[in-house]
Parts: sequence; C-alpha cells; structure tokens
Amino acid sequence: MTTIAAPRAGRREWVGLAVLAMPTLLIAMDMTVLHLAVPSLTASLRPSTTQLLWIMDIYGFLVAGLLITMGTLGDRIGRRKLLLSGAAAFGAASVLAALSTSAEMLLVTRALLGVAGATLMPSTLSLIRTMFHDAAQRTVAISVWMTCFAVGGALGPLLGGFLLNYFWWGSAFLIGVPVMVVLLVLGPVLLPEHRDEKAGKLDLGSAVLSLVAVLSVVYGLKLVVADGMGLLPVSFTGLGLAVGVAFVHRQRTLADPLLDLKLFRERTFSASVALLTVGILVMAGSQLFTLQYLQLVHGLSPLVAGLWSLPNAAGLMAGAMTAPALAAKIRPGFVIAGGLVVAALGLGMLTLVSATAGLGILVTASAIMGAGLGPMAALSTDLIVGAAPPERAGAASAISETGTELGAGLGIAVLGSIGFGVYRSQIADTMPPGVDSEAAHESLGGAVAVAQDLPGKAGDELLAVAREAFTHGLHVTAVVGAVVALVLALLAMVLLRGVKPDTSGHDPAADSAPQAGTPDGAATTETAATAEAAVSPR
Repeated sequence: MTTIAAPRAGRREWVGLAVLAMPTLLIAMDMTVLHLAVPSLTASLRPSTTQLLWIMDIYGFLVAGLLITMGTLGDRIGRRKLLLSGAAAFGAASVLAALSTSAEMLLVTRALLGVAGATLMPSTLSLIRTMFHDAAQRTVAISVWMTCFAVGGALGPLLGGFLLNYFWWGSAFLIGVPVMVVLLVLGPVLLPEHRDEKAGKLDLGSAVLSLVAVLSVVYGLKLVVADGMGLLPVSFTGLGLAVGVAFVHRQRTLADPLLDLKLFRERTFSASVALLTVGILVMAGSQLFTLQYLQLVHGLSPLVAGLWSLPNAAGLMAGAMTAPALAAKIRPGFVIAGGLVVAALGLGMLTLVSATAGLGILVTASAIMGAGLGPMAALSTDLIVGAAPPERAGAASAISETGTELGAGLGIAVLGSIGFGVYRSQIADTMPPGVDSEAAHESLGGAVAVAQDLPGKAGDELLAVAREAFTHGLHVTAVVGAVVALVLALLAMVLLRGVKPDTSGHDPAADSAPQAGTPDGAATTETAATAEAAVSPR
C-alpha cells in the first residue's frame, strides 16, 4: 500500500498552539491559585468549615466529572465552538467569583468555573489533534501542552501569593479574564473547526451517570485521605464504581454512546491510558508528601515551599520537551520506560532525607523524578490522542484527562493512606510521656498544632518524634512509588513494543493497530486527503 505523508503544520498552526496553551495554563493555575487566599477569603466572607471545603474542591470535582461529557459534546457540536463558548463562560464566572459578596455566591461561581473549565481541557487537546496531522509535530505540540499544564500548577500558589500582597482575594480570579478575551479574539481566526458529522445526539442519561460515577469516586478518595477508611468513604467509592458499571453497560446498548468503548480495544490506546493514570498516581502521591515535608518538617511557609517545588516542575518540563526528539529515534515505549526508571531513581533518593536535614536532597530528587515522569505524561497523552480516529479526538482527550484526574485522586488516597498509616503506627510507639492527643496521632499537621500549646520541652519532643514518624512514612511511600514506577517501565516496554519511532511523518500509533484485511499490527497511515477532509471551517 502506498503511504502518503500527513500534511505538516505551518506558522498558523504553531501560533494557534500558543493560543491553546493559554487556557491550559490557566486551568491548571485555577486548581491551586486559591490555596494562599484562604485566610483573607475567610475573613471577608466568613464561610463555614463545610462551605470553605466545598469552595476549594467543587471546581476540581466538576472539571473531573464533566470531562467525558464535554469531550464527546465537542465531537458533536464542534471543538472550536465548545472551546469559545466555554471561554466566554469561564471569563464571566471569573468576574462573578472575584466580586462575590457571600460564601454561597462564591461556591456557586466556583461551580460554574468548574463546568466551564471542563469544556476547555478536552477541547484544547482535541484541537491539537485536528491541527497537527504529522505525528512528530503532534508529539511536540502535545509536549508543549503538557508543559503548560505543569507550569500552571506550579505557578498557581506563587501568583496567588504575589497578588495577595497587593490586592484583595478576588484578584486571584481575575487573572483568567484577559486570557479568555485573547482566546475569544484570536480563536476564530487561528483555530480550525472540527466535528463528527455522523455523531448522533448526546445521551443525557449517560452524561448523568458519568458525572455521578466520577464525582462519587473522587469524593470517596478525598474522604479516605481526610478521615481514613470508614463507612462513608467506602460507600461513596462503592457507589461510584457501581454507577460506573451501569454507565459502561449503557454505552454497550446505545447506537450513539457517549463514550465509544471500542477505543479501548486498541492496545496502544488502552495501555497508554493505564500508564498515564498509574504514572500520575505515583506523581501525585509523592508530591503530597514532599510538599508537607517542606512545610511541616522544615517549617517553610506555603509560598517558600512553592518556590522549592519549582525544580520538580522544571524537571517535568524538561522531560516532556525532550521526549519528542527521543521518540523520533527510539520506540516511544522504551522512552517512557527509561523515564520511569529515572523517576524510580529520584523516588529512591527520597529515602536519604531525614527529619533534621535533607532539603537539598529532596529538591534534587524531586527534579529527577519530574524529569523521569515528563516523557510518560507527554508521550502517553500523545499516543492516546493519536490512536483514536480523528472524529473521536474529543472523546479520547476527555478519557486522557479523566485518567489524569483519577490518577491524582488515587495517588493521594492510596499512597497517602500508606504514608499516614506508617506515621500513625510509628508515633503511637514513640509519643512522649504525658502527651495523649488524637490530633497529634492522626497527622503531622495536628502534631505541630498540639506542640505549640504544650509547655516546656514537651512540645519540642512531640515535634521531634512526629517529624521522624512522618519522614519514615515519606520513605515508605517513596519505595512503594519506585516499585510501581519500575513495574510501569516493564509494562511500557511490553505493551507498547509495537509502536515504532516516527521518522517518516506517519502516525506511530497506527503501527500497533490491527486493521481489517491486514496482519495484526500492520502499519496504516492517514492519507493527506483524509486528514484535510477531517477539518472544515464552520
């Protein structure tokens, strides 16, 4: 069969990528920008404890729960149309959030931001699939996209801290307004429209099931971290899994399902989703403990701790941006595996820190870990999007982002439960005489608060044993994370062995996709005519 090279992107597409990078950066920043605004926000609006928790969490919950629905909706109505509609809604909700006069108003506007944010993530990623047909260029573009997401998460607390030094808490929301204005102005000019002309109507029943399933699982995992295993967390997680099963069954019976389960029959797609989800699990779980170590063991402020966490983000950026060049010469599965081995080495270095020293070791280890996980994040995302048909790019992008969200929740819940379990076990045996505090037994943060109220040397003794117990928990979770990373490295080499490096402009994901009438794993390529037909101005 004659293979026609996919059309290469030009200046217009690369400038369009810069436009798509802005909302990606902003969405990640909005996940963390409020962390430092809590004291001033609380003083101004006086929310209850429950209201404050929901103000902080509702944005991320709704983004995670609506990704699949919004990704599929973009395939049906047009990805650019959904992106621009979401951008307008996000900008308006940002203004309302900044001007909130009550806790209830802020909670509602944060929820609106979550709904709008869910439209942006799959739209930006699927538009990259539409704009970049050449596989090598697409890998670079997705690496840039992934880098922006990592940078946004790191900059959120830092920018929030800067704004709070000069303005009121609502200024943290207004940073999104100019970004959305630029997107609304340049998007119609630089971004192509794309939709699946053969797609049927959106199934609202499936949309509700997917929302309930994801929200229940994420909320259940959050309760596990906060309160440990108990009836309520297990109930929510179990409910989410049961609804998820019902969702899958419904997709199998619909002529036009919300989620095309046939995507998971392609080995490259399903393996990449698994690698991304579990890889993010390792990343999120390790970051949970390193950030607490910086603040509670070394006593750094949240802003200073955020500065010391920048090398991790820099490592992630470096790993993501070097991955395309490596994947052009080496099989992507081997590049991902090599990066995961590097990440395991970084995790292993965390076992060298102590309760009294080790700041330099931790920062170095975090940077190495980020550099190792960067190729996994970038290339797995690229393979997920590239393995799906162009008309299903929105759904594939939503699955990628949902895997990321669930991976983050699982990482905090699973590795968090292990680490805090080690902490509670060790501090129970080393608690200073005369100190009997449930709060100190539950977490290092609780021990720090209790120690401040203890007289004489009792507080110092409690801090010493609590920090030692927490550091031991950090060591255990680092070892578990390293083992998981090494197992993932082996799986990447085995499951993605059929994906070859791209040196000819065709889609490497197609090398491992069985095609009708061809031997299993035979390479096929999207022709230039097909690629051009997938994009049409609206």
